[in-house]
Amino acid sequence: MKLYSKPGACSTADHIALQWTGGAFEVEILDKDTMKAPAYLAINPAGAVPAVVDGEFVLTQNAAIMGYIADTFPQAQLAGDGSAQQRAEAARWLAFCNSDIHPAFVPIFAPGAFHPDPAQADVVRQTARERLRKMYAAADQRLADREWLAGFRSYADPYLYITLRWADAVKVDLSGYAHLAAFKQRMQDDAGVQAALKAEGLA
Repeated sequence: MKLYSKPGACSTADHIALQWTGGAFEVEILDKDTMKAPAYLAINPAGAVPAVVDGEFVLTQNAAIMGYIADTFPQAQLAGDGSAQQRAEAARWLAFCNSDIHPAFVPIFAPGAFHPDPAQADVVRQTARERLRKMYAAADQRLADREWLAGFRSYADPYLYITLRWADAVKVDLSGYAHLAAFKQRMQDDAGVQAALKAEGLA
């Protein structure tokens, strides 16, 4: 299995998940230019990461890739112990990161897509920051009595961690969220996380 990743993008979460499996995989690190080059566009015409190539099988979309990693390496239990309930919990919190948190950053990264007046860009960004703070409150509360989002280490945790790195970078106020801060520290202390960050030049 080969993962295509851009350092610090949501694809780094897949890289961490692969590290957690203990299985064999390759990673090719892309940048904004190689993501748009013909070689990669042949794999993912959208020119976005992540993408996975496994033999003749090509897969895009982060949530689908996380599920594929979990199914390919079931011994890692990234979707739980095999029960329907644990699989659903892992999927629920992956969806929270992929469908709720991640898109909420787009107004910060590209405010022009939400308001045509460049003079309003800061207002758009600040509104998004405030919205994200409210959304992260759910994760902080969830982590109040457990170390991992699903109640066990799952593929949702690397995704949440990567979004917390983004939150730091764009100055989302997460003050007072002690459980989120403890989670982030646990992730940063994890050997698999450290290996993925080092391989992507983020350590």
